[in-house]
Amino acid sequence: MSKVFLGDTIPTAPSGRTRKPEWLKTKLRTGPNYGQLKRLVKDLDLHTVCEQASCPNIYECWEAKEATFLILGSQCTRRCGFCDIATGKPGPLDEKEPERVSEAVQHLGLKFAVITGVERDDSPPEAVAEIWAETIRAIRRRIPDCKVEVLTGDLKGKPEAVRTVIDAGPDVFAHNVETPERLHRSIRPGFRYERSLEVLARAKQINPRLPTKSNIIAGMGETDEEVIECLADLRDAGVDLVTIGQYLSPSTDDHLGVQRWVTPEQFDAYRVAGEQLGFAWVESGPLVRSSYHAGKQYEAASSRLAELYG
Repeated sequence: MSKVFLGDTIPTAPSGRTRKPEWLKTKLRTGPNYGQLKRLVKDLDLHTVCEQASCPNIYECWEAKEATFLILGSQCTRRCGFCDIATGKPGPLDEKEPERVSEAVQHLGLKFAVITGVERDDSPPEAVAEIWAETIRAIRRRIPDCKVEVLTGDLKGKPEAVRTVIDAGPDVFAHNVETPERLHRSIRPGFRYERSLEVLARAKQINPRLPTKSNIIAGMGETDEEVIECLADLRDAGVDLVTIGQYLSPSTDDHLGVQRWVTPEQFDAYRVAGEQLGFAWVESGPLVRSSYHAGKQYEAASSRLAELYG
């Protein structure tokens, strides 16, 4: 890999109580689309990761009628140190949930839908995969032209569960590694770094023409060199798209504290490194989240794969 510049970063105290730098401040901008989407989600008894994970881009995206729907309930069976989604014992899998999601996508007139979900270790991965697959199919039935990106859990690494999701025909298959290997066990105790890479590699093996995607969160204790190493691991797994953003601690007491504020210049350096590694698209910036500019990412990956496979 070519050498890349690793610029300065601004460290903070581990408590996460230090003031955010200017480049991380966002303005509250609500409007009619934001209110309409919020009412629709409530009326259909749905969940969005935008709300559950306290996304800093929620006002911008919802006003633009872009949302990431959270399926499989609102309670996650795993506890990651950075995540604001509630951990608990979820209810049974809801077989009617995919149809409600498709109804919301139709009402909103979406052209590109992003679907993510909580981890459900209480249920067989094959049953969980079927909910993912049926959500894709339900959207296809209602809005055939709508593109669908799925951001799944690791499905316990079960090959047939991954195949069930891929065979349903998503336009993008995503699974987030989130943090480099050294920190993975402590920050994501329910996950395994190698298993996440294997899930991404398997998806690409099942359908080489399918764009695959992952995410890295910066500011949780990793070094710049480890971010680049993680990018290389993802590229080795065949990943086409990657997003990199700044960690913002959801709370001062119950979550991992911010270890450093990564500068916009350093995020640019990550982007350059990813482009040198051969990713079709690298979305890298302080406020970037996994589904940010998802449609543009899909178009870039589709063009690249079309060149490869015709």
